[in-house]
Amino acid sequence: MTLFTPLTLPNHTILPNRIAKAAMEENMCDADHAPSDALLRLYQAWAQGGVGLILTGNVMVDRRAMTGPGGVVLEDDRHMDRFKQWAHLARSGGAQVWMQISHPGRQMMAALGQETWSASAVPLDMGNLSNKFSVPKAMTVADIEEIQQRFVRTAQLAEQAGFNGVQIHGAHGYLLSQFLSPISNQRHDAWGGSIENRARLLVDIVKAIRAAVAPGFAVAVKLNSADFQRGGFSPEDAQQVVRMLNDLQVDVVELSGGSYEAPAMQGQARDGRTLAREAYFLEFAQSMMRVARMPLMVTGGIRRKAVAENVVASGVALVGIATALAIDPALPQAWRIGHDVQPALTPITWKNKMMASLATMARVKYQLKRVSEGQATRPAISPLWALVSQQVMTGQQTKKYRAWMARRGA
Repeated sequence: MTLFTPLTLPNHTILPNRIAKAAMEENMCDADHAPSDALLRLYQAWAQGGVGLILTGNVMVDRRAMTGPGGVVLEDDRHMDRFKQWAHLARSGGAQVWMQISHPGRQMMAALGQETWSASAVPLDMGNLSNKFSVPKAMTVADIEEIQQRFVRTAQLAEQAGFNGVQIHGAHGYLLSQFLSPISNQRHDAWGGSIENRARLLVDIVKAIRAAVAPGFAVAVKLNSADFQRGGFSPEDAQQVVRMLNDLQVDVVELSGGSYEAPAMQGQARDGRTLAREAYFLEFAQSMMRVARMPLMVTGGIRRKAVAENVVASGVALVGIATALAIDPALPQAWRIGHDVQPALTPITWKNKMMASLATMARVKYQLKRVSEGQATRPAISPLWALVSQQVMTGQQTKKYRAWMARRGA
């Protein structure tokens, strides 16, 4: 088995190789929060780059709940033509394309002016940045039912638009992850307490989507291997959730980790070994393989072919690559013909890990913008310049979002 060996999924469809473009938040919507021309150009570049699977960035199931002010929203069919064009271009190179569907819960900036929901009324603890987020409202049973219906509706619309599947975002501290974590979920009803109760919303969404789409339409889950917070969602919890998903016709589980409070998705491994440093969720995946009956995908820092090959050789079905593909969308083509390309951003040595994480995300978004404009990427861009520029852009997008919401009467 190699990186370029096809993978047959549980739904019997085939990925042409084992390299997946992992989700990155682009914040490239148009004026109607549908896919913009820039976003379409970006995905066309990835489509021609040789990956076997393309996972989109966050697509929001509710316009009132945004991971970022420039995010794409899919809650009805009013802009279906744009979504069809997105799916068509993303699939044009032979890869499957799955839409990542998401709700931020309490991880939504207060400046967006919307009420924040979560499993419980537990605010984010982000030090000096905590005041950027509102204290969330604890969701009622009716709210929970609405959210489930919204995830199902968005999945159905994605299928109608021509996407090959959806990935339900249950990681990185977003809403479903908030239900899974004992830190943010302090409920005493059917959705709180035991891991079976905390996983209920995720499991019910998976079941409902699987029942609402065609058998050949992929249903995947992104799951934290851990929160990396004391008392939070643990590796043992993750194993239990995977056991629950085993019988639900899930096609892939992607393992990641962290949240806004503990941003491990931009972090480093616990030791200095090169493999661990570049594939820093692989250790969790190897333990998860003992319980998982569906293919697993590992994402996190991978940028070298040798590391990616080691991941696949270990038994992990898919290698998720994000930042390296933001820098070089044609990376899989280069690896296929034997070029040892190793795209990487220059390291950030700031002591403040939270600010370093924000700067990392800003530098990635800068590369995405360059690719969407047909320009060469600049991995050595100053992290401070990228962060300040991103904050300015976010401020502008926030004003546009609030105006859009006012026009929508929300």
